[in-house]
Amino acid sequence: MIPNSDLFASSPKYSSVSTTIRPIAAAEIHGITFRGELLLAIDSRNGYLLQIDPITHNTEILNTEHWENFIGTTGIAITGDTLWFTSGRSIYRCSLSSGDFAAEVFTRLDYAAVGLAVWDSTIYVSCQKTGDILVLNGETGEQITRLYAPGIGNENLTIRGEELWVTDSLEQSVYCLDRATGQIIFSVLTPFESPTGLTFLRNSQTGEDTLYVAYVNYEPYIRDNPNADPNHELLYRSRTFIHPLYFHYDPENHYALSNGYLVEMSYVEELEPLDQIELTNLEWRIALPAETHRQKVRKVEPIGLPFTEEVENGQKVAVFKFDKLTSQNRCVFGWKALLEVSSIKYRLTPRDCENIPDLPPEYSDRYLIDNDNLAMDTDIIKRAAVEAAERETNLLRKVYSIRNYVYDRLSYGIKPHIDTPDIALRRGVGSCGEYVGVLLALFRLNGIACRTVGRYKCPPSPLTRNQPLEPDYNHVWLEFYIPSIGWLPMESNPDDIIDGGPYPTRFFMGLAWYHAEMAKDTPFERLISNGIPLNKQQVSIGSLAINHVRFTILEELDPAKRS
Repeated sequence: MIPNSDLFASSPKYSSVSTTIRPIAAAEIHGITFRGELLLAIDSRNGYLLQIDPITHNTEILNTEHWENFIGTTGIAITGDTLWFTSGRSIYRCSLSSGDFAAEVFTRLDYAAVGLAVWDSTIYVSCQKTGDILVLNGETGEQITRLYAPGIGNENLTIRGEELWVTDSLEQSVYCLDRATGQIIFSVLTPFESPTGLTFLRNSQTGEDTLYVAYVNYEPYIRDNPNADPNHELLYRSRTFIHPLYFHYDPENHYALSNGYLVEMSYVEELEPLDQIELTNLEWRIALPAETHRQKVRKVEPIGLPFTEEVENGQKVAVFKFDKLTSQNRCVFGWKALLEVSSIKYRLTPRDCENIPDLPPEYSDRYLIDNDNLAMDTDIIKRAAVEAAERETNLLRKVYSIRNYVYDRLSYGIKPHIDTPDIALRRGVGSCGEYVGVLLALFRLNGIACRTVGRYKCPPSPLTRNQPLEPDYNHVWLEFYIPSIGWLPMESNPDDIIDGGPYPTRFFMGLAWYHAEMAKDTPFERLISNGIPLNKQQVSIGSLAINHVRFTILEELDPAKRS
């Protein structure tokens, strides 16, 4: 139950009008489309063509006797009475009104087709093997042209007016393209992994469109097996569902927001010193959540002890004061914040970064130096900085090239401590903090201003509401600076998922909704005794207290309606 506090009060205007659709008996939903106000979805594993009421979620199998013909189908589209679908290398069509679903081959392709969209007499079909979206004549099947596919995974398609919308399973993204040229207008991150289909539903009363996206992914669960000893087994099961995707595009600032969430976050220290210690006139400083394009702070309250709020380099910090702290002290203290968080994706091209002004001198003095044990004077880091840039002069291309260079040479791994970039690069394995260290060093040696950002991620379970969620680890990423444009986010390691590439760009200039932004241009947590900052060698915060981090997802928000 949510406590009766104005901290938790939420505005009715944020209430979602649409809900998650979970069709009964569906195993893997891929292509989806609307026929009037009823949703049609293809279950690729079972071959079911499902008709779903999006209000009641009532589900019906339409092809009751011909489901075998639809196994493996990934894309569907409707024009009039005709159902179009892809399976393998072929595009098929059949009549919806006849009821027999006897399909005929419309055309065959050189490679397997994935997504499908039809507009008048033009057919759009995506092919992951070639990385293209083929544009075909709807009468003859001949190729008219081909468009460049925006992502690297399996892509499904839908059309809205002059826009071609694409969802990519690996990129965890939805792209809005100009239907004629294939140029990307903007893209948004989806709140769940592995999107597999998309379609729009127009409200007949308001004329507003709601974008629905289908997902297929796998979740771990504990199975109670009475025939095994021990009887509990860790297994994985597929889950598939359809969820509305809300978005807001801000062309002036080059970004788009998607599904937001109202989240309560708390950070609390439990004082329990391991060693004999006595500190006087102690300030325990903990960074507070920041205000950004994608993150709004509604309210912050203290937990356990009161704090005063100060600003360090533009970052708000909670300051807890102790006259005297010894090994016998026991207490909890920290803060809780009510946050509006959304996914954000910036859209910039190398052309936007031509003829940009020089980096301001104060940025050079602060963000191009080795101020965090970055080993920028070592031979291996100097050599890597030259190799990674590949003589590129465009700032955005240079950032992208360095990211790929680091991904080629590092693999993700957790360690109890963070090594310097030279050691991490030589070893070839790094945690998120070590990825960040290597990226920072190579960026700065190439004249790219950058900084570390963090500190925690909410467990990505947006359908789990009003339940405390605790992250397993802390997390850091980085921001790089483009003069005249500003700071842009970039994840450290989550896009390094394919050995040797190509690598997704979902978190290149993008962040998912579950990131909690704080600790920009200031340490997340530090101690000051009698006016003198204490370093780790003098006093380790980890030896003084146990931290408790908790997130509670309260409701979903539409970023287009945020305050």
